[in-house]
Amino acid sequence: MSARAIKQNLGGYLFIGPFVIGFLAFTFIPIITSLYLSFTSYNMFSTPSWIGLENYKKMFTADPRYWQSLKVTLIYVLAGVPLRLGFALLVAMILNTTSRAVGLYRSLFYLPSLIGGSVAVAIMWRNIFGDEGIVNILLGLLGIPDVRWFGDPTAALWMLIFLSVWQFGSSMLIFLAGLKSIPMSYYEAASVDGANYWQKFTKITLPMLSPVILFNTIMQTIAAFMTFVPAFIISKGTGGPLDGTLLYSLYLFIQGFEFFNMGYASAMAWIMLIIVGILTAIIFFTSKYWVHYESEGGK
Repeated sequence: MSARAIKQNLGGYLFIGPFVIGFLAFTFIPIITSLYLSFTSYNMFSTPSWIGLENYKKMFTADPRYWQSLKVTLIYVLAGVPLRLGFALLVAMILNTTSRAVGLYRSLFYLPSLIGGSVAVAIMWRNIFGDEGIVNILLGLLGIPDVRWFGDPTAALWMLIFLSVWQFGSSMLIFLAGLKSIPMSYYEAASVDGANYWQKFTKITLPMLSPVILFNTIMQTIAAFMTFVPAFIISKGTGGPLDGTLLYSLYLFIQGFEFFNMGYASAMAWIMLIIVGILTAIIFFTSKYWVHYESEGGK
């Protein structure tokens, strides 16, 4: 490229320069570095030592806590994501009105998503589900025995799932935008034909909203795999009780920053990337059977 052409394009280079530098410094180079470290024994205080596939071999054959973390994370994702999306869609349909107060309600329902990943909210959640917290008080009023949320591994995991469902605001707003894009003429024509509410929901709302459902499913699945702060705060960094809240990201943190097995933690990160990639590919592959695109005439 000539000097004149470079001078003409200098403005463009200056504008994209910060992004390129940031991408190389904080994304590309760390990714390549973590891939290299996954084949080494590295404790952050000495030079990495090449050990080949030993980290991956240990992960799959000699680390029962790894399999526990994977099991807990899969339960968290498979239970939490559908509940979160279902609740978000329900609230979005309720708010899909022309009331003057809808804007206020949307903001209030979105608020938990803004602060839901904070340490303060996780601490609040611990207090709400404590032995003398408001949840057990309400259960007592209903005649239901108290639940030991921090003593039962299953109950502790469901406490995390309830927290993820509570943070439904971002999905709700996306669903609401999708609902607004569905022409009212479709519902009017269905009413003329005698369709009831459930038929309108299954034959019009869900098919027309299916691309939005696909987007939300993928984004929330990825976000669920990366959940860290609630599990760390609620379990006090241990993943307890009995590793019942040992999410994958929490165990990765424990290996990397408590045990200083940074090579092993890097290997775990790459396996998680592969798992998320496979699940995303499966969702995309199955979408051709249930996602309706109006431009293609639907399936």
